[in-house]
Amino acid sequence: MLRRTSGTAATAPVALQVAAGAVLLTAVLAVLVPTTGAGALRVTGAAVVGVVAAALLLRAARRAGERTLGPAGVVTLARGALAVAVVALVGLDGAGTVALVALTAVALALDGVDGPVARRTGTVTALGARFDMETDAFLLMVLSVHVAATTGHWWVTALGLLRYAFVAAGRAAPWLRGELPPRYSAKVVAALQGIVLVVTAAGVLPDAVALTAVGVALAALAWSFGVSVVQLWRAADRHPFHARRAGAALLTTLCLALVGGILVLPADPAALGPAGLLRLPIEAVLGAAVLALLPGRARRVAAALAGTLLAALGLLKLADIGFLTFQGRRFDAVSDWSLLGNAHEFLRGTAGAAAGTAVAVLAAVVAVGLVVATAAAAARLGRLAARHRRATVGTAALLAAAWLLVGTLADARIVPGVPVAAADGVAEAAHRAQQVPRTLAERRELTESLARDAWAGRPPESLLTALDGTDVVIVFVESYGRNAQHAPEMAPRIRPVLAGADARLAAAGYGARSGVLTAPINGGGSWLAHATLFSGLSIADQGAHDRLTASDRLTLPRAFRDAGWETAVVTPATTREWPEAAFFGHQRVHAGADLGYAGPPFSWSPMPDQYTLDAFSRLELDRPGRGPLLGTVVLTSSHAPWSPVPPLLDPAGIGDGAVYGPYADGQQAYDTIFSLDRATLRADYLTSLEYALRSATGWVADRPEGDRDLVVLMLGDHEPGATVSGPGAGSDVPVSVITRDTEVLDRIDDWGWTPGLLPPPDAPPWPMAGFRDRFLAAFS
Repeated sequence: MLRRTSGTAATAPVALQVAAGAVLLTAVLAVLVPTTGAGALRVTGAAVVGVVAAALLLRAARRAGERTLGPAGVVTLARGALAVAVVALVGLDGAGTVALVALTAVALALDGVDGPVARRTGTVTALGARFDMETDAFLLMVLSVHVAATTGHWWVTALGLLRYAFVAAGRAAPWLRGELPPRYSAKVVAALQGIVLVVTAAGVLPDAVALTAVGVALAALAWSFGVSVVQLWRAADRHPFHARRAGAALLTTLCLALVGGILVLPADPAALGPAGLLRLPIEAVLGAAVLALLPGRARRVAAALAGTLLAALGLLKLADIGFLTFQGRRFDAVSDWSLLGNAHEFLRGTAGAAAGTAVAVLAAVVAVGLVVATAAAAARLGRLAARHRRATVGTAALLAAAWLLVGTLADARIVPGVPVAAADGVAEAAHRAQQVPRTLAERRELTESLARDAWAGRPPESLLTALDGTDVVIVFVESYGRNAQHAPEMAPRIRPVLAGADARLAAAGYGARSGVLTAPINGGGSWLAHATLFSGLSIADQGAHDRLTASDRLTLPRAFRDAGWETAVVTPATTREWPEAAFFGHQRVHAGADLGYAGPPFSWSPMPDQYTLDAFSRLELDRPGRGPLLGTVVLTSSHAPWSPVPPLLDPAGIGDGAVYGPYADGQQAYDTIFSLDRATLRADYLTSLEYALRSATGWVADRPEGDRDLVVLMLGDHEPGATVSGPGAGSDVPVSVITRDTEVLDRIDDWGWTPGLLPPPDAPPWPMAGFRDRFLAAFS
């Protein structure tokens, strides 16, 4: 039972005891500065926390009428001084971590001392119990922040914040401030938090084990608080808990979270994270003030309009995140809408018709729901702002001043690299305002380029004369980017493959020259790269592709066709009609169903690359009585997702592909590229790329020597995207000319390309759009 100590039992006034605690804190900080590297800023921060804590303690003692903390309180005061000193060590490693663990261990050990001391000396007080509890809570919060900062897992801070969230909830629901009966399980759970956090901070356990332990501790803490809530609910005589009022508060909180979340959501996926929540969006501040000042009808209209525009802003940001993740560029609000149809077809092909339709319907529902919810949220917040007009305007003025002075002029940052002052909504609107006219100008430029073509009207017999009678094969290797050859994380696996291919090709009498092309796309949109290479124009979006295929632009395959070559394309992933093939100049199209494949698919790829090349030989190159051939082969084994991949088989035993059946286990769905970590994803990608390159170069090396002086153009279509290459990977792809005909290689000597299949890291890239003209000029 709690009781108050008498003045005769006092050993020292509270003020003197607090002063002694300050001396202890000063001594500890003085030791920490030279031994741990805690700088002046950290020590000052700890000192400020200590001053605030001391003031709160003195205030609590005065209100409780206590003249002394008693012997147990002195022990708690020592623990408190150590907990405040730990503030100076948050986020430090090395000696700082050692000191943090040592101080925390002592503080936790003393936690088992003050209780028995209070009971044995008969000095148990309500103030002492509260002081003990708050010291524990503060130490746990500091420890949780340290562990979160050093591991990068900010959810860990929930261990330290749950106590304060419980106290805050008591402000809204007074029945939560009732007296709790002693509970042994609560003490065990509280002790568990400190032990787990100290062990995790010490780094003595593997990361996975430590984080699992923290997760278990958090679950136990949530359970303990849940039990306390139930106990308080049952113990309360009357529950001043109005469901309607609580529901209204919850709804308002959700509205604030929705509006604020959209405003601080970054368009760049690299900036995603909890740090973005520690920002002040100026749009919310100014919007609240404007809505508070507008009269009723004007306010409702303005709120609905603002909410709708805000929802559109959120959808555009989500589109930016997706495009930057997979295509290395932001969403184009003018040209990219047509890609939604391609995405739907892709989903239907990978996940099935039903799943593809379900995802499309769900996306539409989410988009419409976001617009409705955001408009309603803005209207509700507008009503509240008008109801509390004076407070809203005053608060907005203070926040606007803080945003300007502290956030903008001082460039304040709570988290390194993340400025407090946010104006993402304004920036997004400005970007779209610039993007729309820029895209329209690019459309006009493309239209003008389509109308002027230096090769238009050239007599067909004057084209490609240096290749007369030669078979030419263009091989596109899916997702083959320059980073695979030179990035430290990927080059050690790909360079040996290219070196082995060079040796094998040289043994078969081939020579090779290699360069670099800059594709117009990144991460996806292979058909846009194909169109760019063939047309000599940069085709970066579906709108440009549609305008190109509606024109009479001379393409590379059509130039070959007009000059007397037969033209054919093998495209195993094509599953529907492809009317654009005639525009490009392909006389024969061998789609997936035309290749006679009887084996299983390999994730997205309908068939392995080795089979695709074997089918091309059977259907075209080895066809008797044919003329010179321009063949285009699209390889798909290195298309995401990148597992499984079959082994290379003896070409004589491939047959109809049924032999691949035993190698098709472990099929990966496309959504695995969202769930796998980058290292695993990159490893799968490299395995598939190794297979694609070995398939293509091995096929070339095995062609007979009298094969019409075969010329092979092998190139990548685009980088695999940020999920594998990381942000800022660029859009460069390797390109190689492989042939036994030395006269062909002599023709491209002035290109400055490198012998072999590996161009050097400093090889200057050409725009992919410039390749058609260079090729025609070299061989016509």
